[in-house]
Amino acid sequence: MSFIEIKNVTKTFNDLEILKNMNMTVNEGMVLGILGRSGSGKSVLINMLRGMNEYEPDEGKIIYNVAICPACLRVEPPSMKNENCKCGGQFETRSVDFWNCDRQVFAAIRRRISIMLQRTFALYEDDTVIDNVLKSIEGHDNEESTYMAIDLLDMAQMTHRITHIARDLSGGEKQRVVLARQMAKEPMIFLADEPTGTLDPRTAELLHQALLEGVKNKGTTMVITSHWPEVMRKLSDYVIWLEKGEIIHEGDPRTVVQKFLDNVPPSDKRKTLRIGNPIIKMKNVKKHYYSIERGVIKAVDGVDLTINEGEIFGVVGLSGAGKTTLSRIFYGLTEPSKGKIEMKLGDKWIDMAESGPYGRGRVKPYLGILHQEYGLYPHRTVLGNLTDAISLELPAEFAKMKALYVLDAVGFDEKYAETILNKYTDELSGGERHRVALAQVLIKEPNVVILDEPTGTMDPITRIQVTDSIIEAREELNQTFLIISHDMDFVLDVCDRTSLMRSGKILKTGLPRDIVEDLTPKEIKKMLTKE
Repeated sequence: MSFIEIKNVTKTFNDLEILKNMNMTVNEGMVLGILGRSGSGKSVLINMLRGMNEYEPDEGKIIYNVAICPACLRVEPPSMKNENCKCGGQFETRSVDFWNCDRQVFAAIRRRISIMLQRTFALYEDDTVIDNVLKSIEGHDNEESTYMAIDLLDMAQMTHRITHIARDLSGGEKQRVVLARQMAKEPMIFLADEPTGTLDPRTAELLHQALLEGVKNKGTTMVITSHWPEVMRKLSDYVIWLEKGEIIHEGDPRTVVQKFLDNVPPSDKRKTLRIGNPIIKMKNVKKHYYSIERGVIKAVDGVDLTINEGEIFGVVGLSGAGKTTLSRIFYGLTEPSKGKIEMKLGDKWIDMAESGPYGRGRVKPYLGILHQEYGLYPHRTVLGNLTDAISLELPAEFAKMKALYVLDAVGFDEKYAETILNKYTDELSGGERHRVALAQVLIKEPNVVILDEPTGTMDPITRIQVTDSIIEAREELNQTFLIISHDMDFVLDVCDRTSLMRSGKILKTGLPRDIVEDLTPKEIKKMLTKE
């Protein structure tokens, strides 16, 4: 039964067509997968279907064929025609021009659509996991709601974290709680924009399974974007491949995914570079937390690490291994419980554990970091984000030249980079925002750059561009990189040496291929990208 009709939809931002005369029908209970490189229009379409501000089509229509109760305006899928509503009314079918309908009907449809956005962990940070889910359940102050919340967390494989405070979770755990919260709303349509982009393969598999059980197998209509081939193959009934706002291939998931992968170009050959002397030293670094419920939590547990100048050094491990905590300790965002951390600046070793202008404060201007939950300034343009927003005071023309240079280094071609300089960040796709955030770090030319999951939300082509840009930045600017990642394929491509981290400890340090060889077949299956 036809549920969503996309009719001749065109959308333009700053005179650049993002969607071009798109036509598509989504039937009730169908899972539509959307493939495409960064900037192809995937996220714009998702936001348009959700009714987000500023995403109204310039031309064309989004039609929702729904069952609606005229008494209370409750909206359900079209198959609910003639069924009784909870208010005592009866559902009637209606074809709704979403962006041109009565505002009450517009709001009623929006309430019945759940959305998961990439890298957005919309949680109550100070509440427990279960309280976060309960707040999404209608009339949640009863025992039945508690059992429902537990069932949803079980489906998301988060029952072992029910009493944890949300802010203490890893990124992968937060994303699974977000999924449970969205499922708790019992939506008629579920929209997912790169829901597993920031997760390691093992955690991503858990989320995929939760989407399978909680959304697809329940017959909920879903639209999902992803660059993970197995997401399209496992979850989708039908796949479209977007390129520059147009559907260039559509049909069976396996066929379309294979055509997409066949168009991914090989990465440039790596140049050899002589690695310098040590620039970072960590000795017996620990970060232990204590709570009444859980006792001692050893997030980082006695880490010894030496990183050389000009080296691209990786720390790999599954979600929750302690990788991000380790990077935050080094950058000074988290105080260690114990241990010594030093960085060489000029000819002197600086004690990073010492606060103030002669300790960590002296080193901070020479450090750059890109977090998993990167933040760009939404009220500034791309050019503003790359210059005055980060206190980079440059003459206007030089600022523009430098911005274009660094945008080229992170994968934008020169002509397209010119077109986005005056765009605001919410006009960019998720992958484009990621690359601008990376550019924001690199434009300050720090001595040491920390990248926390730098390839998380990227399609394969963008990922290759970022791989090459990191190598080029190291070679041109003599930068040292500390890369936190779950992506073994990426680490094999870009890193000189790698440490394997598990349960807060460094288990092994060596060449990336040696780390792979040290893993069991089961671990290889979980840490290497599947195709």
